[in-house]
Amino acid sequence: MNMKVSVVIPAKNEAEGLKTFLPELVGVPEVHEIIVVDDGSADSTVAVCEEFGATVYSHPYSMGNGAAIKTGARKATGDVIVFMDGDGQHSPKDIPRLLAEYEKGFSMVVGARGKGSQASAGRWLANSFYNKFAGWMTGRNVEDLTSGFRVANAKKFREFLPLLPNGFSYPTTSTMAFFRSGYGVSYVPINVKDRVGTSHIRIVKDGVRFLLIIFKVGTLYSPLKVFFPVSLVVFLMGFSYYAFTFFTAGRFTNMSALLFTTSLMIFMMGLISEQITTLLYTKK
Repeated sequence: MNMKVSVVIPAKNEAEGLKTFLPELVGVPEVHEIIVVDDGSADSTVAVCEEFGATVYSHPYSMGNGAAIKTGARKATGDVIVFMDGDGQHSPKDIPRLLAEYEKGFSMVVGARGKGSQASAGRWLANSFYNKFAGWMTGRNVEDLTSGFRVANAKKFREFLPLLPNGFSYPTTSTMAFFRSGYGVSYVPINVKDRVGTSHIRIVKDGVRFLLIIFKVGTLYSPLKVFFPVSLVVFLMGFSYYAFTFFTAGRFTNMSALLFTTSLMIFMMGLISEQITTLLYTKK
């Protein structure tokens, strides 16, 4: 392998999780650099990383998982970056498999979790919805949109740092951005372990956040695919109501006019958003 590989791990109070896989990660011959971004941890995360020779960059306070990823991507010196979670779910043994797939010419390779590797049935259902939505947006089979275990071309990944959220779901945004820019994305099946410690994801708050991210990613990737169906639904509502009032009362109502106008406005907003998105990506 003629490329330098950096591993970036965002970590907030993940000392116990890091203990489970850092010793093994250090022994992976393909890895040249291990960077752990301490996102305002209050435990011994920094001490554990230093014990195993990882380079640590610390945030002065918790800025979010995505912010830690951005810091790690900026600091990494490798041609390729391997992103892993710090909770002990990902196995360093899978890194050579992902790198082997990357060397086939892909710009990003994602470790795709199966149903048995999901934290819960609810999480699996939610991720399945995200995958289907992303597949519809991109026209490609998306096996795991939210996996935090992935390999990416460092230079290309840095192109999209301004687009990534500071909180959760950098995987969603980065995957869709790579698709949008015509960069090759592939998937390698992996099994994950139960996380060590307590998850930082809150079901209700982060569930709403992920739902918003779905719409954000949709408008980021191809706005018209989001705006046009909404515009069509509103138009059909207006047409149906107009047909009803015409045949029952012989008149055209203000409500029908409002729905037709709203449909047109939504469609035009979609067109404008599509142009803005095109300009955004042509600057990359």
